[in-house]
Amino acid sequence: MRAARAEVDLEAVAHNVGALRSAVAPALVCAVVKADGYGHGAIATSEAVLDAGADWLGVALVEEAAVLRRAGITAPILLLSQPRLADLATAVRLDLRVCVHTTAAIELLAAAAAEQDRRVLVHLKVDTGMNRIGVAPADAVVMAQEIRRHPELELEGVFTHCAVADELDNPFTDVQLDRFDRVIEELAAAGIEPSIRHAANSATAIEHPRGRHDLVRCGIAVYGIAPAPGLAAGLGLRPALTLRAEISMVKRVGAGEGVSYGLRHRFDRPTTVATVPIGYADGVPRRFGLSGGEVLIGGRRRPVVGVVTMDQLMVDCGDDLVAAGDEVVLIGHQGAECITAEEWAGHLDTIAYEVVCGIGPRVPRFYRRAEG
Repeated sequence: MRAARAEVDLEAVAHNVGALRSAVAPALVCAVVKADGYGHGAIATSEAVLDAGADWLGVALVEEAAVLRRAGITAPILLLSQPRLADLATAVRLDLRVCVHTTAAIELLAAAAAEQDRRVLVHLKVDTGMNRIGVAPADAVVMAQEIRRHPELELEGVFTHCAVADELDNPFTDVQLDRFDRVIEELAAAGIEPSIRHAANSATAIEHPRGRHDLVRCGIAVYGIAPAPGLAAGLGLRPALTLRAEISMVKRVGAGEGVSYGLRHRFDRPTTVATVPIGYADGVPRRFGLSGGEVLIGGRRRPVVGVVTMDQLMVDCGDDLVAAGDEVVLIGHQGAECITAEEWAGHLDTIAYEVVCGIGPRVPRFYRRAEG
């Protein structure tokens, strides 16, 4: 068994779902479990969020939904993006809520539903300004009418996605929500009133109550990570993931010697270097040590030095006594110290989403469930 491992606290996941449900009630909660549950494991986290009261699951790909269905999960699953046209028949077979925003997808989805003698619940995606996917607001009524023209399809939902909801001083979220509200009004004027309207990702759900509507789509907050630094401080979210390893080798290195590929770090004093068997193939970026990244050993912060290699990284332990087999915490608590995914993101000029999603599949996941 590998010395590196990710531990996921499913009790923390359940706590986070409960906190979000309380904050957004009476809106339904769609827990987003795409990207293998943001690196936490899609099946285990899906089961945990549903047990904790989440109403739906959200995924990006038909393949992700198929994994959940094969695991016996029967809860509503929303496809957050329109699937490849070739995958529409599979989406029907898996009983998914299908996102659409093109006529071609509507036609083929209806044909697949008719062939399988099923009725498909459809969600129309409206692009209110992110300019990624979705139908233009001016075309939403026509597209909704096209969906309703097919008896095999039911327009259950209409939704949009907010681009800057994690930037609290940015007025564009209100611009998007205004545009979405006008779409809802125009649909109603045309006699079309989908039962589920949704616009809120984690940041919108937490900080923009007007965007909650009938359902919120919470992703990163489910895993105990704020959508942006300082956001959601009042919810008491609990980070669910701990990334651990152990020292594989210890050696003394003299002053002036370098370490790792390129010898890009040289020591100005004799020191003890600990090698840890986890690397960029596991999700620790190559530049982590060069950017100020640290780990915890013996309850103390210690700098990663040199470039992270594919399978290993090196840590400067000074003159402290450390030994092979000692625990190394890369994300999580050790003693009184804590390193978070947000801290990694700060060093790497990225976001915590990328950090946890980047933890590779060869790092085994272990799950801690509530006792009893």
